Amino acid sequence: MIYSMGFGKTRIEFNVNEGNILGELRPNEVEVHSTGEMEIKRALDNPINSPKLSGIVKPGEKIVIVTSDITRPMPSRIVLPYVIDEILKAGCSKEDITIVFALGAHRSHTDEEKRYIVGEEIFNTIKCMDSNQDDYIHLGNTKNGTPIDIFTPVATADKRICLGNIEYHYFAGYSGGVKAIMPGVSTRHAIQANHSIMIDDGAVAGNIDTNPVRLDLESIGEVISIDFIVNVVLDENKKIVKAVAGHFIDAHREGCRFLDELYKIPIKEKADIVIVSQGGYPKDLNLYQAQKALDNAKHAVKDGGIIILVASCKEGLGEAVFESWMTGAKTSKELIKKIGENFVLGGHKAAAIALTLEKAKIFLVSELEAEFIKTIFMKPFNNIQDALEQALIEKGLNAKIILMPIGGSTLPVYDKEL
Repeated sequence: MIYSMGFGKTRIEFNVNEGNILGELRPNEVEVHSTGEMEIKRALDNPINSPKLSGIVKPGEKIVIVTSDITRPMPSRIVLPYVIDEILKAGCSKEDITIVFALGAHRSHTDEEKRYIVGEEIFNTIKCMDSNQDDYIHLGNTKNGTPIDIFTPVATADKRICLGNIEYHYFAGYSGGVKAIMPGVSTRHAIQANHSIMIDDGAVAGNIDTNPVRLDLESIGEVISIDFIVNVVLDENKKIVKAVAGHFIDAHREGCRFLDELYKIPIKEKADIVIVSQGGYPKDLNLYQAQKALDNAKHAVKDGGIIILVASCKEGLGEAVFESWMTGAKTSKELIKKIGENFVLGGHKAAAIALTLEKAKIFLVSELEAEFIKTIFMKPFNNIQDALEQALIEKGLNAKIILMPIGGSTLPVYDKEL
């Protein structure tokens, strides 16, 4: 049977014997009352545990809207016009508003990318800027000792509005909510301090209320106000199927509940081979981002199995420290030992990949050079079909296969009771 998976801005087809397939993990059937722009409007009209945005902002205030960078699928150009309209309803002017792209530890944008994110009209009429890790105000520390270092224009704003999309995060539980501020507009030092908690047992995808990384992040709300959020959940076609607005924790939790209904997929058996894609552009721009799909896939593969990761990686590995760790280690075990001795942001992704390699082989279908891929402990392939045929040679022609076409969002939950 012919299947296809996202790869950059295209799709790659491959053929699989139907008898080998344990399942194709796609979203659950969930009742959706409205989608797209109608759903954004509904959420803004019905904020959770919060006044409407138009009742929060005041004319003359410095208002910052923090939204995601180009590596995220957050549809800012669709959401922003409605958020800005609510602000203008309060009598504020466009001059009062600044849009900040939350880079975290990612690279800066080109002007063309900024224009793409927000749309032509907003780019031409409202101030848009990248966050800058060198321009920050230190506001104290969390109870865990994480520095609260916030990009100056965000820290000094009168009102802070955070946008984002909600999906599973491999150690913060879920994306969205306060993550627009931390790590979004924080410093590398602060991000590193928070992310060092990822080695805790509770720091896993799909866990939130007892997740130490998430709880540390949300505690910054005691020091700096997050006045309103708008978060969205996207379907596999990157269309908005749920929007939540209002209180930065309560609205976010409602979005997470919906995400679980949609994307937590119970499986009764693990597979010998898992074929996984991030879903294509922009989530597979680099290996740093594609690692999220890899991490979800490890929950569906047997020990000693094979994960075929389908990711363009057009921009290479995507982060300097991550690249130096991946290319500088002689073995994957060395990466695990290294992160235990000295937690370094960027290195944590390398260690996460190394932990996956402890469980399964990784075959990589990408645009990276084959010889380079071999140096980072993976086996290179030009297409999915060749990778699958090699996997079947190694695991047997009757090997069981699970397909994860939107692996960064789909979380397999193994339940032997099923």
